[in-house]
Amino acid sequence: MKILAFDTSNQPLSVALFDGGQLVAQKETDIAKNHSEQLLPIIDTVVRDAGWQPADLERIIVSQGPGSYTGLRLAVTTAKTLAFTLGIELVGVSSLALLAMNIQATDTLIIPMMDARNDNVYAGQYTWLDGQLVNVVPDQHTAVVGMPTAIAADYARVVYVGDGAVYQAQLLAHVPNAEIATGAANRPHAANMLALASTSAVLDDMDEIHQFVPNYLRVTQAEADWLKAHPEANHETYVEQVK
Repeated sequence: MKILAFDTSNQPLSVALFDGGQLVAQKETDIAKNHSEQLLPIIDTVVRDAGWQPADLERIIVSQGPGSYTGLRLAVTTAKTLAFTLGIELVGVSSLALLAMNIQATDTLIIPMMDARNDNVYAGQYTWLDGQLVNVVPDQHTAVVGMPTAIAADYARVVYVGDGAVYQAQLLAHVPNAEIATGAANRPHAANMLALASTSAVLDDMDEIHQFVPNYLRVTQAEADWLKAHPEANHETYVEQVK
């Protein structure tokens, strides 16, 4: 099976191709540049360099969130468009789980984090069990000081990974013996997406693909401001429905 996988959930961008379960190619960038200018040209380059045509693709794997609103919208829209127009399968994976994949060690609590600004982070808690990455505390949007680390004592090691490590002082105040990942371990790698997707739902129905949306884990600022200004709305949808 020929598979295209990509992640644009944060500043790094990573694209990979797989064929028959094997990594064929991977291209990554980590520069402050609009992903909308990079994603499609990079996809086109790796597909052409592999000697493939778009019609050869059989599945798309994409990071569904959390992360940058703009990055997630771009990735999910691109993935849905490709899946829909090519009539192929779509699989969404957690961008936090993708970060956790960088730490492959047993008896270790892995806490992937993304900076959500204002002393808040997107974070989850994972561990390896029988060769599979397992989510032991759900991905969430939380204050750094509210990071749930009660289960840390159950593990020999605790490792924080991702750009949430900018809050190193606060994190180590919670778990003084924790480790902070460095270098490439703090970036998502699309090469890990195939293994991660093995336990995720495969969408092959076009109606399901149409309903596929980013997992933001919190409302956008625009939505928050609207709800604050319209408390009587009781969190019902305020977008006019197409008749």
